[in-house]
Amino acid sequence: MTVRAASTVLVGRQTELSALRAALARARGGEPGTVLVGGEAGVGKTRLLEEFGAVATAHGARLLVGQCLELGEAGLPFAPFASALREVLRQDGPGVLEGYEAEFARLLPELSRVPAVVGAPLPVSVSDAPRGYLFDLVADLLHRLAAARPLVLVIEDLHWADRSTRDLIGFLVRSGRPGQLLLVCTYRTDELHRGHPLRPFVAELDRVRGVERLDLGRLDRDGTAAILTDLLGAEPSARAVDDVHDRTQGNPFFIEELVAAGDPVGCAALPQTLRDLLLARVDRLPDAAQRVLRIAAAGGTRFAHDLIAEASGLPEAELEDALRAAVAAQLVVADPDGGYEFRHALVREAVHDELLPGEHARLHARFAAAIEAQPRLVAAGRAPAEIAHHWYAAHDHPRALVAARAAACAAADRYAYAEQSRLLERVLELWELVPDAADRLGMDHLALLEETVAATVTAGDYQRALTLTRAALAEVDADAEPLRAARLLDRRARMLAMLGKADGAVELREAYRLAGRVPDDTLRLPLLAGIAAQLARIDPVDGTRLASEVLATAQASGVDRALLPVQLTVLARRQGSADLGLAELRRAEQVARATGDAESLVVALVYLSDVLYELGRYAESAQAAADGVSEARRFGISRSTGAYLLSNQAEALLALGRWAEAEETCAEAARLDPPGVSGLHWLQLRAGQRLAQGHPGADEAVGRALSYLSRPYLHPHQRLPLRELQLEAALVAGDRDEAARAAEAALADPAVPECPRYAWPVLTALSRTAADTADAPLAGRVAALAATVPARFPAERAHAAEVAATVAPGTDRLAAWRRAVSARRADGQPWLLGRALLALAEAAAAAGERDEASAAIEEATRIAGGLGTPRLAAQAATLARRVGLRGASGGRPGADLLTEREREVLRLVAEGHSNSRIAEALFISPKTASVHVSRIIAKLDVSNRVEAAALAHRLGLLGDPAAR
Repeated sequence: MTVRAASTVLVGRQTELSALRAALARARGGEPGTVLVGGEAGVGKTRLLEEFGAVATAHGARLLVGQCLELGEAGLPFAPFASALREVLRQDGPGVLEGYEAEFARLLPELSRVPAVVGAPLPVSVSDAPRGYLFDLVADLLHRLAAARPLVLVIEDLHWADRSTRDLIGFLVRSGRPGQLLLVCTYRTDELHRGHPLRPFVAELDRVRGVERLDLGRLDRDGTAAILTDLLGAEPSARAVDDVHDRTQGNPFFIEELVAAGDPVGCAALPQTLRDLLLARVDRLPDAAQRVLRIAAAGGTRFAHDLIAEASGLPEAELEDALRAAVAAQLVVADPDGGYEFRHALVREAVHDELLPGEHARLHARFAAAIEAQPRLVAAGRAPAEIAHHWYAAHDHPRALVAARAAACAAADRYAYAEQSRLLERVLELWELVPDAADRLGMDHLALLEETVAATVTAGDYQRALTLTRAALAEVDADAEPLRAARLLDRRARMLAMLGKADGAVELREAYRLAGRVPDDTLRLPLLAGIAAQLARIDPVDGTRLASEVLATAQASGVDRALLPVQLTVLARRQGSADLGLAELRRAEQVARATGDAESLVVALVYLSDVLYELGRYAESAQAAADGVSEARRFGISRSTGAYLLSNQAEALLALGRWAEAEETCAEAARLDPPGVSGLHWLQLRAGQRLAQGHPGADEAVGRALSYLSRPYLHPHQRLPLRELQLEAALVAGDRDEAARAAEAALADPAVPECPRYAWPVLTALSRTAADTADAPLAGRVAALAATVPARFPAERAHAAEVAATVAPGTDRLAAWRRAVSARRADGQPWLLGRALLALAEAAAAAGERDEASAAIEEATRIAGGLGTPRLAAQAATLARRVGLRGASGGRPGADLLTEREREVLRLVAEGHSNSRIAEALFISPKTASVHVSRIIAKLDVSNRVEAAALAHRLGLLGDPAAR
């Protein structure tokens, strides 16, 4: 992976950039203005102005930049103006000063060496000169420069400006002379302590007409992700984004520094250069304030006043003085609730890393004891986790063990399963260090492993759960505790399938055998039902047989089927139900709500949204998925079961033509970073959408999605959409060899005849491949395979009609495409309708139905605009051009596109003649024939003469020679 040292993209600053462009537009109209750009160090002020400067110069403005020097009030007077004027002299020469070289020598001492200035009175010091006269000269010069074209004067780092520079800026701002001048000043907000001279200056400027302030905040998580993508050259994992964003809090400079130091996730230690930068301001504090900061760093990024007072043991007055110094230095900020927060998390991290080992343990022990004694010292509900953290950091293993388990239980009560999982992992770590761990916790090691497995699965960390199940199975005695072993085997089978490692059938069958040995038990029947339903996904025959056994047992025991796992209801609905068992799923949802079974409710909504989609009820599907997303978020299972709801919602939104919302939903799924193959669905949807849009990130998304095909196991529901994506990507790329390979792989997939919902899109892509490559044998194989797949619901019927139209003979094409478009309208998916309309337009044009072709193209163009798909719009425009619809009212397709001579040449090209043979037949030179062929290829927007001939046949551009 190539890592760039600095980001080249401007992220999250479009609002600010638009404000600067608007200010420049006003200046261009003769209304001068001033923009003050503030923000903390590293937040991107310079990067914003670099981008704005490029935009300004590209639109004809002149850009001058001056830099204040880090010398403070005693620094070089007018340093930024001197820098800007030197650039003016280099570009325009001394003549631009119009004879005032001696006066300007007060700003530019080197002018005193210019021959024209020699002999003039020696300039007096700036402090003794009549400054108003000098200010007028500078203002006149700037306005003369701005008379020819807009002038942008940028003054950077105003927080370092000397008094004279501030006065000159104030003069320019208040003079308010009409002209094309825009003044832009940047300053660091975190440098403005209470006594800083810039604070009252900025406050005064705020009251002047024409002055605008822009405050640059830190980037949000998406902004951090965009910078990481640019720096790393590839989209980072959600874990990497979360880690870097949490540590840098969206400061672009800090992001770049962490990435430059190595793997941003693995970089536990701060880079030395960044550490030195962060600690430099801490070192300037009084010793007492530094000591309090070290104590506070052990307490966390946020800390209450009472907590720091309790942990430090300092007198109130001494503590307040120290905190006041830290606040004045902009290292700590006070919040309205009476607490404090480190201004930046990395400052706390750097200070904490400076603690000595003994000091580190002692301070954390103080915090743990203080919070145990008074839980109110931290935010409500945070005491268990804080106590566990501090005892662990203090290396008090027995206390840390008990505290971690208590914190894990508290996290589970709040549905914070990821936090519960991490805490239980810590308990497992500490178990080996505490000899009487079992007595202290009141549970054996296997029970702890089972609890950790459950939390890890719910949190969505399937790889870790798989490892833990292996450890637990090594401890369990299957003969003595068959139900316990069966439950672990069931979990392991699901994890294997979720990670794409294996189907888990062996484990499931053994789990069913073990659970079947147990006498009737309240836990036995739900476990058997879940195993049967999972096995049915892999082996429908055997799974259905086992499910029937479970349902018979449930009926004999008087157990309501709706109380069994929802998956069993889903399996039952496949048995000849016209509505796929929708009523049963609705009842399962109602029962889950009534019993407060959160997990079953979310699972029911997953299947409900899925069934509604298959039935073609897309709006209802999107709503059911949205409801499920809210429930999953409420119960803390967004990353596991909730991930399916997000992708189901995105799928329904795509079908409805709400593509912008679908993209946002996929982005939300990406932020969750679902594990294993649970992260495939949203990725495959995004890849397909971007491919359809012609998005610049389409190739990367397609590549990431198709990489899942290399996994040892994928369920057909996951594999077949990838087959379709593979075919579509090859068609878009015009890669016939790849399209042929993808077609063979799709035709050989045994799941095609068994899964109509997922098979029909593959068959459609296969038929389009056959048409685009003019592969008649492939078309025949596709038609034969399609005849074996049932078409039950609107989307399937529309796909079937499209396949039939695509492989139909020429004489039947128009009628077939009319039926296909009608079926697409009934289904209601705009994108697929737009694509079918273009095919209808081709068929209509070939049949001489120009009005029908024109109407179809116009409707497809409107759909493209509504969806935001430039690719579909471009295809519509190209087709319109090819069939000569611009300004045409009748005649053959292409009448306005090709000349009569070009049509004669095209007919001979289609017959396979070379340029020499064409020249002989038409009594022209070979060079003229070559020119005609080149023009035909360009007008038809194809790559070569073979494609031109194929298109001519398809669109009916050749006409009938006898007719002429």
